[in-house]
Amino acid sequence: MQTEIIKALKVLKQGGIILYPTDTIWGIGCDASNQDAIQKIYKIKQREESKALISLVSDTNMLFKYTNHIPKFNISDQPTTIIYPHVKGLSKNLLPKDGSAAIRIPTDEFCIELIKKFNGAIVSTSANISGEESPKQFSDISTDIKNNADYIVNLRQDERMETPSVIVKIETNGKITKIR
Repeated sequence: MQTEIIKALKVLKQGGIILYPTDTIWGIGCDASNQDAIQKIYKIKQREESKALISLVSDTNMLFKYTNHIPKFNISDQPTTIIYPHVKGLSKNLLPKDGSAAIRIPTDEFCIELIKKFNGAIVSTSANISGEESPKQFSDISTDIKNNADYIVNLRQDERMETPSVIVKIETNGKITKIR
């Protein structure tokens, strides 16, 4: 695993795109503060830029770098992405017009270690062309996606992953709305 972290880390630091397993499904990722790298992901996914992307952080301490609106309760025992109303430090083209951001703390050991060593949020969007079904395992990922990644993490490629995260939104008034 350490070799894969080192290789993925090098690509992230150079503004590249990685294809990697997460705690939910296979994702396409990059530095969440790098506008050019995020633009590449939109192009690879053939996704409208008006649709925001999810970012991963390693823990609550890192989350505080991006927002102060952290709920003080456990929302779910499933992987949960929270849309925070106000964030800082993430690329503007990662966010919707209202300035909110979708952020998750993964439970996957590889993701946590990679993010800690990178010392910043990384993008995590499903490894599929926009509008197509999310891949359940590595072999389901299209050749176009694989060919456009600068590095493909060589871990968990035979594992089936079928659980997207729960998504909830913290409204500006503090109310929490379940999205998915």
